[in-house]
Amino acid sequence: MTAKTKLLGAVAGLALAVGAMPAAVAAEGEITVAYFLEWPMPFEYAKQKGTYDEALGVKVNWVSFESGVKMSAAMASGDVHLSVSQGVPPFVVATSAGQDLQILDVAVSYADNDNCVVRSELEIDKDNAGELAGKKVAVPLGTAAHYGFLKQMNHFGVDVASMDVVDMDPPDGAAAIAQGAVDMFCGWGGSLRRALEHGNVLLTGDEKTELGILVFDVTSGPAGWVAENSELVAKFLKVTADANAMWADEANHAEMLPLIAKDAGMDEEATASTIATFKFPTIEEQMSGAWLGGNAQTFMKGVADVFVEAGSIDSALDTYENAVNTGPLAAAGGM
Repeated sequence: MTAKTKLLGAVAGLALAVGAMPAAVAAEGEITVAYFLEWPMPFEYAKQKGTYDEALGVKVNWVSFESGVKMSAAMASGDVHLSVSQGVPPFVVATSAGQDLQILDVAVSYADNDNCVVRSELEIDKDNAGELAGKKVAVPLGTAAHYGFLKQMNHFGVDVASMDVVDMDPPDGAAAIAQGAVDMFCGWGGSLRRALEHGNVLLTGDEKTELGILVFDVTSGPAGWVAENSELVAKFLKVTADANAMWADEANHAEMLPLIAKDAGMDEEATASTIATFKFPTIEEQMSGAWLGGNAQTFMKGVADVFVEAGSIDSALDTYENAVNTGPLAAAGGM
């Protein structure tokens, strides 16, 4: 099965599940939220402290996922109400397939924490990247890592069709490059750190950003459920924003870091190293034109067009403006 067939199959599955949207908050007062392990963020301090449950007045059940593509599927099936730190590319893949999801905030920007790694033995870097033609690469299809991979290969003039692209979640890809089963790994977080023990990146985060390869995640949710629970969503986003603001003051790091590390399933040193490369925009910044005020919508259209050109999805929406709902975030910020 080709990489294109696998991703199109996943998209088709999402389209079939679109009708099964999450219901309103259950009578017993619970919601389910998706997140990533080994992806340390300030919200995890509030998660550990029980702040979300207290602020929302409902029990929040947290479920970890391996990729944003799987988050989309869980939201389509009704198993998950909100996803924290879903990558923009998997969000675009789902909405392009007809899934009625909405971006609710910018969770994190992380150009240095999502990248591709080439095995050291190949001695391939940005100066001879053309030698990647014909090589085997582990890529989680439909994710930010997949988008970055496509953009980098286009930049270096490498025909992706000449490569053996294998759909692998980052943990599996990291194991594969460690074993020498693949020549290149693309992924994020702890998996990226492990992959770097066996190779090198082609471009730094700053170099990728200069090429227009933005890397950021969002909090997302099904449009219907968000409309029915807008006040609850606003409270959720405010807890997240408050945790980000608390982390912005280094005086709070000593208190917050141990709980964030525990929740992320990491040691404190690795947590500090990872989170130091993250940026958490304030609500005011998120509402500006640089983010949800216009640029994010334009960026999503660009991501979709790249996937269409690569044959990864059949078509893009004419616009992704309806895929962003800033109402709850504005309410969270008292705007």
